[in-house]
Amino acid sequence: MKKLMLLLVLLGLAGPLRALAQASKKDQAAAKEVALLERQRFEAQVKKDYAVLEKVFAEDLVYTHSNGKQNNKQEYIQSIRDGRSQYDQIEVEALNVRAYHHGRTAVVNGTITITLPPKPDGTPNLAHLKYVVVQIKDPQKGWQVVLWQSQKQPDKGM
Repeated sequence: MKKLMLLLVLLGLAGPLRALAQASKKDQAAAKEVALLERQRFEAQVKKDYAVLEKVFAEDLVYTHSNGKQNNKQEYIQSIRDGRSQYDQIEVEALNVRAYHHGRTAVVNGTITITLPPKPDGTPNLAHLKYVVVQIKDPQKGWQVVLWQSQKQPDKGM
């Protein structure tokens, strides 16, 4: 009788364990996809590719700059158009993506160095940032950034 009960318990666990393994594969595939999309988004910010930016930022985006200023989607994209947010280059130094909910939600954290236009005296203008991003996979629109939060880091020379 005990063996029969143990067998029934083990059989009952087989379904959820199989579903968990499938979710894990979906999460792993989503993490790889989002890592690639992060790099493409940074490139679009540098190149001022507004079509890509309109697609990858969700309508309810909350974009918090390293100085604490927040923008919604329209404000942030407009800041790039107006030249208030300028990026000559964005170098990804570290990137970590974790996907959840069967590959429908991703949390990204990383470290980047942004090369900004030179300072008035001609010296290089770099920003070292740690950041966190939350992306949600919309069934019609694909992956979209819903949250960006960054924090300035000390200069590497210090």
